[in-house]
Amino acid sequence: MGKSEKLRGQFGAVWDAAVGHRFVDELWDGSLERTVLTRYLVQDFQFCDAFLALMGAAVASCDDPDARVVHARQVGLVAGDENDFFHSSFDALGVSTAERTAPELADPTRGFVALMDGARHTADYASCLAVLLVAEWLYLDWATRPNFVAPSDPITREWIDLHRGPDFEAWVAFLRTEFDRVTERLDTVAAQRVFAFFGEAVGLELAFFDAAYG
Repeated sequence: MGKSEKLRGQFGAVWDAAVGHRFVDELWDGSLERTVLTRYLVQDFQFCDAFLALMGAAVASCDDPDARVVHARQVGLVAGDENDFFHSSFDALGVSTAERTAPELADPTRGFVALMDGARHTADYASCLAVLLVAEWLYLDWATRPNFVAPSDPITREWIDLHRGPDFEAWVAFLRTEFDRVTERLDTVAAQRVFAFFGEAVGLELAFFDAAYG
C-alpha cells in the first residue's frame, strides 16, 4: 500500500464526509438551489489563480522529465476547459463582474488559497503534490457514482463531467503514483510537513462544501 492510500485511510472519516456531503448529493440529484450553486462556484473560482500557480510549481520542482510533461499538459486543460466553464456558467447564472473577480471570501476559501500558496512557496515537489492530490482525488471520488445518472442541468452536469472519466482518472492515478514515489525517500521532518499539507487540504475540502450553504 502506497503512502497516498495510507493517508486517504488516515483521514478517511473527513474524506468520506466530504465525498458524501449534502452538497454533492443535491448536485447529483438535481435539487441543489441556484443560490447555493452560485455561491459555491464563485468561491471555487477564487482558487483558479492559486491552483494554476501551484501546478506551475509542480512543473518547476518535478524531478522527472516525463512526469513534468504530464503536469504541464494538465495546466493547459485547467487554464482552458475548466476556466471556460466558470465564465460560461457565470454568464448563465447572471454573476456580476465584481462577484467574479472580488467577492467576499469565505473562511475555507481563504484557507485553501493560503494552503496552496504555502505549498507552492516551499518549492518542494512532494508538498505541491500533497495539495494537488487531495484537490483532484477527492473530486474524482465524489464525481464518480456509477449507479447514478448525471443531472439534466447543463451547469451541474458539466461540473461533474470535468471531474470524472478516463482522462481524469488517469490524471489522479498519475498524481498518486508520483506522490507515492517521492514520499518514499523523505526524511521524518519532510514527511511530517508533506503529510500535514495533505491533512489540512482534506479538512478544507469538507469545510468548503459546508460554506456553500452560507
